Amino acid sequence: MKILVGQVSPVIGDVEGNEARCLEAIAAARRGGCGLVVLPELVLCGYPPRDLLERRDLVDACMEAAGRLAAQSQGLILVFGTPWRDEIGLRNSAVVAQDGVLVRVVHKSLLPTYDVFDEHRHFMPERDPQPVQLPGLRLGVTVCEDLWNEPELFPNRQYELDPIGAMVGCDLLLNLSASPFHVGKGRTRLALVRKQAADAGAALVYCNAVGGNDELLFDGQSLVVQADGRLLCQGPQFQAALLEVELGGPTVPFHAPGFEEEVHGALVMGVRDYARRCGFRQALVGLSGGIDSALVACLAVDALGAENVLGIGMPGPYSSEGSVVDARRLADNLGMRFELLPIDGVFQAHRQALAPLFAGLAPDVTEENLQARARGTTLMAISNKLGHLLLTTGNKSEVAVGYCTLYGDMCGGLAVISDLFKTDVYRLSRWLNRQGERIPPSTLDKPPSAELAPGQKDQDSLPPYELLDELLRLYVEELVDPDELVARGFDEALVRRVVRMVVVSEYKRWQMAPGLRISAKAFGSGRRIPLAQRWHLTRSLAGR
Repeated sequence: MKILVGQVSPVIGDVEGNEARCLEAIAAARRGGCGLVVLPELVLCGYPPRDLLERRDLVDACMEAAGRLAAQSQGLILVFGTPWRDEIGLRNSAVVAQDGVLVRVVHKSLLPTYDVFDEHRHFMPERDPQPVQLPGLRLGVTVCEDLWNEPELFPNRQYELDPIGAMVGCDLLLNLSASPFHVGKGRTRLALVRKQAADAGAALVYCNAVGGNDELLFDGQSLVVQADGRLLCQGPQFQAALLEVELGGPTVPFHAPGFEEEVHGALVMGVRDYARRCGFRQALVGLSGGIDSALVACLAVDALGAENVLGIGMPGPYSSEGSVVDARRLADNLGMRFELLPIDGVFQAHRQALAPLFAGLAPDVTEENLQARARGTTLMAISNKLGHLLLTTGNKSEVAVGYCTLYGDMCGGLAVISDLFKTDVYRLSRWLNRQGERIPPSTLDKPPSAELAPGQKDQDSLPPYELLDELLRLYVEELVDPDELVARGFDEALVRRVVRMVVVSEYKRWQMAPGLRISAKAFGSGRRIPLAQRWHLTRSLAGR
């Protein structure tokens, strides 16, 4: 059988546009002589629709579109995802149609509620999954999480129900997915798909969505494997594709991109799709001459084109001349427009206005933050006036420990690198220069600094980033307890200090722009920490 795997990029809420994308896949299947078309999970409404599912009109529109699509299945089998309302309630479903007739609506059994997922909020599960019997073909149709109940690979993620186990004896397995990306997930998926295909004794078609929807990035990389694990097809990463594959055909090697290539592709897609889907054509970046803003500018140019990115340099009283030179050189290298707007006058005006109230009080971080907020106000004014999307430039290390200013450098509509640690910012930046200078060498080589005080360096306030990032990866991403961090060799005073900075900075992260998720534990909807709490402030390193 020849199959078309429709690795399409649905837009949330664009039912009409998503229906058109499905029709394009059907037309391509007919041109290629394919007998089966498989499309992603919730392709008609986009994933995750979240509380849009509470809108009855949205669900009605999806069900009406599902009926129209089913009628277009003459001469082939069509399987696609949609929300579906039945006598039980709202379902996350797969429609199976053949020869213009809607044959069956299969409902998702396993509804995840961990990390970024909250499907039990909206959907009712299928309690008794069964194969779909078509003339001469027994199909095992599952939806995304239904595939991920594999104790050997995920010992901590076990459900009472095993949908794949219910499909043993099928001729072919299908999985319709909208599986969010994080670095390295492609290899995990391949191992999972191979294991489930082997256990069920049938070839498996895994169709994954692609595109950026707010913080979540979907990387595609759809897969088709034979029951013996041979890989017949791998979809491209971060781009839509209509993939034709013949069961029993030749095998292909699995492509696993390197860290830098994968992260670059994810962030570029995330910026591009967020801007386009929110109605922006152009972006704005504050260029400080530092590494973070340089990387964000590169990503914006790669996503939107140099002609659509505006860089603003805003030197203050403590900015070095080298920082201005580096910012201008970066803009020249990238071919983007650059404007210089010094903030000295705005900063001094703020100080003078506050002088009577601050009389007798020594300068401190308040005056440093005033400079950051003068820059934030300037950038927001430009964003408002010109209609540009303002991109924030804070990295995960800074966001974790609060080394950022609310209503200052945190101003903006999208936090592009908020899930990328500082050491990885340097790693990706050097990779971007592999074929010639984009980021000036002086930007890569100089010690990082916010330049909000005379001679200021990040390391005056923070541990070396190599040490800080190692500690943060363990505490934030792997949830290693403070006592265990000390047992692993970290200095106790350092652990106390860093843990405290992470905990007390939660209020800043609640107010930051949405960030693009590239790790398994990002600061976003998958991490829900209370603000008014004292765990690890009063109890960390207990007994020491």
